[in-house]
Amino acid sequence: MSNIKLDHAVHYANDLDDCIKLFKEKGLTAFRGGSHTKWGTYNALSYFGLFYVEFLGIEDLELAKNPEEDNLLVDDAQKFLPGNEAFGRVALRTNDIEGVRARLLHKGAKASEIIAGKRMNAEGQLIQWRMMMIDGDFNGLPYPFFIQWNSPDEERFRTMTETGVIRPHPAGEVKIDSVWFTVSDPSSAAAHWQEYFDFVPEKPSANNTAALSIGSQKFVFEKGNKNGLSKLVFRTNSQALQGNSFGIGQGEYKFIPDMERDKL
Repeated sequence: MSNIKLDHAVHYANDLDDCIKLFKEKGLTAFRGGSHTKWGTYNALSYFGLFYVEFLGIEDLELAKNPEEDNLLVDDAQKFLPGNEAFGRVALRTNDIEGVRARLLHKGAKASEIIAGKRMNAEGQLIQWRMMMIDGDFNGLPYPFFIQWNSPDEERFRTMTETGVIRPHPAGEVKIDSVWFTVSDPSSAAAHWQEYFDFVPEKPSANNTAALSIGSQKFVFEKGNKNGLSKLVFRTNSQALQGNSFGIGQGEYKFIPDMERDKL
């Protein structure tokens, strides 16, 4: 399944401003995104290149309970919050969402219809995209969802940098390295995602993990009871961040020097 990239990770949160404040204390830039007026949710964002963390909260509970359009992310938000501020699903980016959907349906996945998404950002600008969810799970592990933005990556990066959406982190250079999932059976989970999404398997690890490459990043599956996304690992040149980690609710953010990737 060609031309799939890691786009963002969803972290459910009760208070977006608390997330922004904690990131700021760590030297990381985060800011209010906007409102999803069809779904009753709102977000805050932190960009690391085109990859970003989306802190997603419920802004209008009544609308979230009866959204204008069904959306698994909104369903997940109500299941998680307020008691479980944890990572939700990971988003994959494509420039051929129709083709991706057709191939997933052929493989037996319960791919949703493609729907249009939109939100107003803090400057009052309309941000639009198309998205597709995958219903169900594999042994309790929720599937990723897919997103297609209205502009090519190069144009989006240029525009978002010029407008200050993508901006430097005071701590220094920070890039996403890997997304970690705790699952009951790492090898089976990795094999299933490889089959569905055509990711490239990495060499077997001696520490009871399994990993798949997605471009220059990787998905790592380790044994545990959560059956979900548990940790984001970033590479950084920041002396203040290297070797450190912190949590927001049940989600962990870990920072390693650039040269340590192969030691994970």
